[in-house]
Amino acid sequence: MDNALVIFFGADRVLFVFFGTEVYMTHLIGAVLYIVLAPFAGGLIAGLDRKVTAQMQGRHGPPILQPFYDVAKLLGKEKITVSNGQDFYVMCSLVFMVISGAFFFAGSNLLMTIFTLTAGSIFLVLAGYASNSPYAQLGAEREMLQIMSYEPMILLSAVGFYMATGSFNVGDIVTSGRFVFPYLAGMFAGYVFVLIIKMRKSPFDLSMSHHAHQELVKGLTTEFSGRTLALSEIIHWYENVFLLGFVFIFFANGEPRFIVLGVLVALVCYFVIVFIDNSFARMKWQFTLKSAWMVTLVFGGGNLFVLYYLRAVFQV
Repeated sequence: MDNALVIFFGADRVLFVFFGTEVYMTHLIGAVLYIVLAPFAGGLIAGLDRKVTAQMQGRHGPPILQPFYDVAKLLGKEKITVSNGQDFYVMCSLVFMVISGAFFFAGSNLLMTIFTLTAGSIFLVLAGYASNSPYAQLGAEREMLQIMSYEPMILLSAVGFYMATGSFNVGDIVTSGRFVFPYLAGMFAGYVFVLIIKMRKSPFDLSMSHHAHQELVKGLTTEFSGRTLALSEIIHWYENVFLLGFVFIFFANGEPRFIVLGVLVALVCYFVIVFIDNSFARMKWQFTLKSAWMVTLVFGGGNLFVLYYLRAVFQV
């Protein structure tokens, strides 16, 4: 049956070569599914986030579909913007965020995926600067600090996958037949730590926040309204699905049981982050930068050293 499906869809047929990588029908399907389904999955995750947060705070909370209602209402509002450049940068951020996730779920090169994701984040920073608001500009500066905090750990994780599987391609990693988590446990711990920063959850919600404890009003998105604010929310949904997908590949090796394990661990990690978000006050940016680099050095650097030792001594 599986072979029949492969032949029917032409999944084993090379469509084209992209930067030296053969692109199969299955890769194209993965990219299309991400582009179409990620906003729905991300919106549901955001709705569950708000519902769980409300329960932790002793409130009933909004319906799970509330994020979709909010975005639909924003898309229908009159277009009012302080800068046309702001709208352009937000649109560029969305495009790069979608492309990065499409690369990832198509099984493409992990380094190229991370660089594209970073480009999307940079465009969002530029949108904050373009608004000429002191709150938004300060939020943009803090967003840059957050990028400097989490980026080294994410890049080291990609290097760790290469050392463990011999490939940077996501498709090769998840079909390698090798359960890489025991070899990358330190990378996983470091990645989950910086994931709190990347998702802008307390105690590291420096640049913007969905909660009322942000002294910067809405921080980077203070001057966003209507369609622009709706697009920033959709960017967040795409981004969260991609980031949880990164958690997934620490456990996936092509076997169904490990695929299920990867999905469950990704969801557990997210709700642990939600719990942390509701349990800690926001820290200063200095603590964010120092703690992230310390975790990167200890967990990321230490894991790379262990991998190098295992390869050199035991040929693992």
